[in-house]
Amino acid sequence: MPYQSPVPHMRFLLDKVVGFDAVRATDRFAEATPDMVDAILTEAGKMCDEVLAPLQRVGDQHPATLENGKVRTPPGFAEGYRAIADGGWIGMSAHPDTGGLGLPMTLTNAVNDMICGACLAIQLNPLMTQGQIEALEHHASEDIKALYIPKLISGDWCGTMNLTEPQAGSDVGALRTKAEPNGDGTYAITGQKIYISWADNDFTENVCHLVLARLPDGAPGTKGISLFMVPKMIPDEDGNPGARNSLRVVSLEHKMGLHGSPTAVMEYNGATGWLVGEPHGGMAAMFTMMNNARLGVGTHGIGVAEGAYQHALAYALDRRQGKVGGTGTIVEHPDVRRMLASMKADTFAARAIAFANAVAIDMGTATDDPAWQARAALLTPITKAFGTEVGMRVAELGVQVHGGMGYIEETGAAQYSRDVRVSAIYEGTNGIQAIDLVGRKMMDGGEAAIALIDEICEGADAAKATLPDLAQDVYEAAETLREAVEWLVAQEMPDRLAGATPFLMGFARVLGGHFHLIAARQGDDGHERLARFYITRLLPEYAAHLAEARAGAADLMALTLDDLGA
Repeated sequence: MPYQSPVPHMRFLLDKVVGFDAVRATDRFAEATPDMVDAILTEAGKMCDEVLAPLQRVGDQHPATLENGKVRTPPGFAEGYRAIADGGWIGMSAHPDTGGLGLPMTLTNAVNDMICGACLAIQLNPLMTQGQIEALEHHASEDIKALYIPKLISGDWCGTMNLTEPQAGSDVGALRTKAEPNGDGTYAITGQKIYISWADNDFTENVCHLVLARLPDGAPGTKGISLFMVPKMIPDEDGNPGARNSLRVVSLEHKMGLHGSPTAVMEYNGATGWLVGEPHGGMAAMFTMMNNARLGVGTHGIGVAEGAYQHALAYALDRRQGKVGGTGTIVEHPDVRRMLASMKADTFAARAIAFANAVAIDMGTATDDPAWQARAALLTPITKAFGTEVGMRVAELGVQVHGGMGYIEETGAAQYSRDVRVSAIYEGTNGIQAIDLVGRKMMDGGEAAIALIDEICEGADAAKATLPDLAQDVYEAAETLREAVEWLVAQEMPDRLAGATPFLMGFARVLGGHFHLIAARQGDDGHERLARFYITRLLPEYAAHLAEARAGAADLMALTLDDLGA
């Protein structure tokens, strides 16, 4: 069965589960009517199914290459990218003043989800550009906005982000890239960056790099970092690509997966750059782009989970093995059905969390309400980490459903697992997301988390009349989560950090139960059955996660290097 964009599932989530009606009720997003949403999802889904999905295997089997200093992309990728750009999908949420459509981030997230499921390797390109557009909208000068954003929205130019260096990974403050004033308002950028996704291609006129570097008077650490726009081709007086800048792709990485997406080592040798934002304020500007990307990367996991599930389901409905009733295929085996149900239920939970995250972003944008903004901030690390964990787990189960054929590359099952694995690493590892959740996102004393838990409890109370057993399970899970939040905010940082990852996973499990319960109340037997599976079999994991989260750091840090075999 070829990939089919899950348009009906997305409509259901938007209309019945995550509260998108509140977004369209705002003045800012009043144009996002049901008819418009339906048209967007339908057209984007058609593009994904017919144009992008056929590129999934092509990109894996014909990787991007570096030839004489130029990146050559897989066959068909140029046409696939052009379909995304010409459809207006890159600038969906960009401001109309610069050529964007001004639509809710929730709809951009839904379209990105479908593109990820069709061909993750190509989706990384517009994702980087979308994040760059948002960073420029918030931090760049009017001249830079006017020059770059319309071309990024049209897809004629594309964007990247350059943070990591060989000695400066998660510790961004250790970077060594320098920015020297040229005396004319520009800067000479010198240094090396690694792991740069889509650092070059053969289908856009220009590639626009946002580069973190340190000015001569920049203080050590992150407080002394500035952000610069460093294009591959320096724009001429008319804003068209002019002279080649002093930068180059040194090499492309040989990766476990995502072979169609070039990941480069970049070298800047006095390249001309323009300051974005205030001097030494680069991290604030880059975090705007990174937070956009973290929602997008969580969606990478969800999109891949969808693709892997569809692939596994098609195989299970066709493969005959053993004496089974019904269809006579392996889907009749209880353990195979368990795996498929786990894949589907977790994909639903992760997608609902991501959509709820996007709704909170839109409501914060439309209303400037600090409560909505706090909710968006709280859900971002959960979306990124849980979405990618689900992507990895679902892709792994997809291989298992295929049995021995899953280990054979020709079936395509293993590609999902290889492609999605990096999503738990880039844009801040999942461990860093958990640290962010228990640290920065709990600086309010847990207020945003408790407000969300209150809503979960209210929803469970409302469901007790019709689904008493499921509602009680969700209610008890939410109260256990409340106790964990209250314990967490009372602890010193070492004890928080020791349980950060299980805390995030426990939080996500409870959120998944909440959204499944909402779905079950909509009167559809299929959603009720799926919710019963999730709440009965997957939700109980929250108890173990939250127990570990409250274990503290003492036993963990008591382990010596000798104990670890070092």
